Amino acid sequence: MVPPPPAQPPAAPPPPPGPADPARAVAVALLNLTGLGLGYALMRRRLAMAVCLIVTVVLLVIALPAEPDGVSGGVLTAYLVFLALAAGHGAVRGLRTPLAWPPRSPVAVLLGLVLLAAPVGGVVLYDGAREEATQQMLLDRLDQADRLVRTATSKPFTTAEPDYTKALGVYRDLSRDHADSRAAKRVPDRLNTYYKTVGAPYDERKYCEAIAPLNYLRSVPDTMGEKELGALVGWPDDRLATSLYECGLPGLGSATGGAETGGHLYELLTTFPHSAQAARVEPAVSSAIDKVAKDLKGGEPCAANETMRNLAEQAKALPGDAAGLSAALDEDAGKARKHVQSGTYACGVDQYKDGKFDEAQDTMNDFTGTYKNDKNRARAKKIAIAAEIAQDEPAAGKRLPTMASGGGITVTISNDSPEAVEILYTGPVTGSVKLKACDGCKRYQSSVAASAGACQGGKNYPSKTISLPAGTTYFLHKSTGGSASTGTDTTKIEPGYTYTECAYVVEGLGTGF
Repeated sequence: MVPPPPAQPPAAPPPPPGPADPARAVAVALLNLTGLGLGYALMRRRLAMAVCLIVTVVLLVIALPAEPDGVSGGVLTAYLVFLALAAGHGAVRGLRTPLAWPPRSPVAVLLGLVLLAAPVGGVVLYDGAREEATQQMLLDRLDQADRLVRTATSKPFTTAEPDYTKALGVYRDLSRDHADSRAAKRVPDRLNTYYKTVGAPYDERKYCEAIAPLNYLRSVPDTMGEKELGALVGWPDDRLATSLYECGLPGLGSATGGAETGGHLYELLTTFPHSAQAARVEPAVSSAIDKVAKDLKGGEPCAANETMRNLAEQAKALPGDAAGLSAALDEDAGKARKHVQSGTYACGVDQYKDGKFDEAQDTMNDFTGTYKNDKNRARAKKIAIAAEIAQDEPAAGKRLPTMASGGGITVTISNDSPEAVEILYTGPVTGSVKLKACDGCKRYQSSVAASAGACQGGKNYPSKTISLPAGTTYFLHKSTGGSASTGTDTTKIEPGYTYTECAYVVEGLGTGF
């Protein structure tokens, strides 16, 4: 038989309340303020101590690792209220409750003050960690902006511009809102890299590509401020002036190069009128005019003349006032217009020789209508006549008309139609005759009727007599009375004969001879 276990001695009752000891109450309050419930521990109140430890551990879980924003104000306030309650409650209990240790209250107060340094130091360390986390966050933000700039270089500027703008905004915010941060102190170096990266096409001599990014860089002071940029404020100016000049030169004389506005050269003269690049614009225009003038005598005078027209318009449009180039550019425009005058004639001749008779007619009519005092106007008229005939009778355009006129063979031309007519002719000589409408004459119903009766009715037909040399002459009869009827005839003129030509209109078939 197993004997029963010995009876356990009864638990010792808590010590009876002693006399009030304010020092002990202060000591317990200080020890509880550590957040570890040490005041409760010395009073052997384990449950209360455990609550203090749990609350402090929860706070540490929330607070660590340290973040830039730290612990929220609500959590921190709640914890401080809890510590105050624990300190107050502990002070009330400790006023009459003896401590397990130390035996003397002043020693407990000193111990509380020493241990209170631990949470105070923890707060200081936490603030330092939070500050370091903030610094790292700002450095990460700087690094993200740097990556935006680096990756943007592989894109066209129009696509990359939003990335450049976003990165610039980060640099600005770091400089203004976190001026004392390590990241902000690195911004000046980043801005130097930023300018070089955005303006890289200039260093690669891609002048046309460089214009947009360099113009963009000139707007950066609006975002960053001139003080933050320092010498970078003027960094794009000379580069942009050079790019505008180099990109504008190929556009001289080109219709796509801004014939009306002068294109990039216009922008150069308005944006940097006093630059060395602006001073080179007028000599470049003058040189281009001289070069194209030589091309007017080459194998493609029409293309050269179109280029000369563009040069004249560009020289007139370029704003030379601010740069002191107005007089010289006006002179260039006048010189180009004179070349256009001779070039228009050369173009018409070339078109005629190439068999482009419709184009030659238009060109020569434009020439004779515009340049009424030009020495070549009379011949241009003859070329226009021959070109018009050759459109209906290509053989008429085999030879370029000369200034020859007259001949020994008489040709009388009569008009047996109710419409005024103009007779164009070309061959050994070129010219035209106009005849008024024939009163009482009518349209013929058929070609057979016209062949039998045209100019045979004994009427007083409007007529003119011309003299032509021997050879083949090509005639074109066209109505000027509103019907726009035309007809052609080819006649071989031989000596010893007198020739007559009769103009008539066949109903529904046009005119004839």
